[in-house]
Amino acid sequence: MKSTLIALSFSLFIPLLNSKPATAQEIEPIDSIVALVEQDVILRSELDLAIKGIVDRIRATGDNVPPRDLLESQVLERLIIRELQIQRAMQTGIRVSDAEVDQAITNLAQQNGVSVGQMRQVIEADGEDFVEFRRNISEEIMAERLRQRIVNSMEPISDTEVDILLASEEYAGGEYNISHIMLNLPEGATPDQISEVRERITEIHQELENGMDFPSAAISYSQSQEALEGGEVGWRDLNSVPRSFSDAIKGLQPGQYTDPIRSPAGFHIIKVNDYRERSRVMAQEHHARHILIETNQLVSPRDAMDKIRDLRQRIMDGEEFAEIAKEHSDDPTSANLGGDMGWFQRNAYGDRVEQMLAGLEDGEISEPFQSQVGWHIIQKLGYREVDVTEQALRERARDSIRRSKQDSEIESYLRQMREEAFVELRIEA
Repeated sequence: MKSTLIALSFSLFIPLLNSKPATAQEIEPIDSIVALVEQDVILRSELDLAIKGIVDRIRATGDNVPPRDLLESQVLERLIIRELQIQRAMQTGIRVSDAEVDQAITNLAQQNGVSVGQMRQVIEADGEDFVEFRRNISEEIMAERLRQRIVNSMEPISDTEVDILLASEEYAGGEYNISHIMLNLPEGATPDQISEVRERITEIHQELENGMDFPSAAISYSQSQEALEGGEVGWRDLNSVPRSFSDAIKGLQPGQYTDPIRSPAGFHIIKVNDYRERSRVMAQEHHARHILIETNQLVSPRDAMDKIRDLRQRIMDGEEFAEIAKEHSDDPTSANLGGDMGWFQRNAYGDRVEQMLAGLEDGEISEPFQSQVGWHIIQKLGYREVDVTEQALRERARDSIRRSKQDSEIESYLRQMREEAFVELRIEA
C-alpha cells in the first residue's frame, strides 16, 4: 500500500546538532516557500511530497506521467485550494479531536487489510513522517466538514423536482461513467479571454486526437476538482449533467470523447468511460411477529430470559401467540397487533433478527434470543421478493439531483474562495 495523502506541514526549524560552527557541507538545506496563501505558506517539501504521491498513483494505474512542470502547477493549485479550505474551516470553528483522527486511521488501515502498526511501517518506509500523516488526516476531515456545511445549507430536494426528473426522456435511459477536462472562464470574461480559453481547449482536444491519453491530459491541463484523479467524475445519468453535456455524450460509445463544449463556467471535454442500463431492483422481505421482554432496572436479563422462555412454552403448549403478545410484549408498536411486525426488508431490525429468521420455516417459532433491549421470540410468517424498482428510481433521482447541486455548489464556493484569497506564487512558471 502506498500513501497518497499529502503531508501539508514541514518543520521550519532546523535543530542545532552541536555548538560548533557548521561547514558548508554540514549545513542542511533550508526548505523554500513556493506559495503564500493568506496567513500561511506552502513549502517546496510539501509540493514535492504531493507530486511524488500523484506520480506513484499514476504509475500504478499504468497511465503516462505528465511533464513535471505541468504536474507541478496542477498539484500546487490543489494544495492552495486545500489550504484555503483548512483556513476557512478553522475560522468557522471546525475542529477535529484526536479520537476522531485515531478512528479515521483505524478505518483506513482496515480498508487496506492491515493493522495500524503495519500501515505506519509502510508510511515511514515510504519516507513520510507518521505525525505529519496524522495531521494530514485531521485536515482532510476538517476540509470535508467544511464542504458538508456548504451542502447542508442547500435547500432540500422537493418531490416536484424528483417527479420532473422521472418524467424526462433522458432519465429513462442508462447511466454513463464519465471523465472531464475543464478550463475555467473568469466571471465577466472579456471576448479576448474567451477566445484565449477556446483556443487552449482546442489545442488540448488536438493532443487527445494525436494520442495523448485522457487521464494524462486531465492531470496536465484540467482546472476541475477531479483533475488529479485523471478527470474521473464517476457514474451519472443524463439529467445530472447540464443539457449541453447530455446532448453531446448520449451518442458516444465507451472510450469516445466530445468536441470542446462551452458552458457559463468555461470550456469542457467529456469522455465516456462506460455505460450501463438501469435494471430492476428486487428486495427480499420477511413477515413475522415477535414478543419482547425488555430489560431495565426492575427486570434483569436473567428475569427477562426466564419470562420469555415461559411464554414460549405456553405458546408451544397451545396458547395463541397473538393473545400472549398483546398481554405481555413490551414492544408498543406491535403488541396491540398481536406482535405482528408486518412485511419488512431483510436486516431492517439488525443482523440478530435476520439470523434467527433465516433459520426458520414458515410458522416456526424461534428459540429465545437476546438483543440490546431485551429477550425475544420471533415467529416467521412468510418470505417474499418484491419489485422496488419504482422506489429505487425515486431515490436514485433524488440522489442524482442532490449530487448535481452539491457538485455545482461546492465548485462555485471553492472558485469564489480562490478568487477572493490572497495568494502569491513563488515558483518559476
